[in-house]
Amino acid sequence: MKTPLWVPILFWLAALYDGLLGLVFLVAPGYLFQYFGVTPPNHFGYVQFPAALLLIFTLMLAQVAVDPIRHRDLIPYCILLKVAYVAVSGWHWFSAGIPGMWKPFTVIDAVTAVSFVVAFSLLNKQSAERRTVP
Repeated sequence: MKTPLWVPILFWLAALYDGLLGLVFLVAPGYLFQYFGVTPPNHFGYVQFPAALLLIFTLMLAQVAVDPIRHRDLIPYCILLKVAYVAVSGWHWFSAGIPGMWKPFTVIDAVTAVSFVVAFSLLNKQSAERRTVP
């Protein structure tokens, strides 16, 4: 069974999304905070380090996109990245409120995490079917 086209597209889109966010928050965090009227942290390093991590995850997402079956073992880490962000930002959103600039990221990452779980399940099923075919 061939991997459905939507699976690599999903991971390419996620790589593009995380890569752009990581790049913008790495090189121009002050502009974003000013544009959205959000008080920045006392040092931009608090934003730039997670931005750099997003760029690292971008490479992993791209690797999965290139060959989803071969690199499906990386998908749980992709899921955990999204769940970690959604858990932290979601907790703060619902318990104390967060600035509006962060809310779309929370929603997009929640949808992406669910999509990654679906893709991972499908790829595991396909891998199991390939192993049982003589």
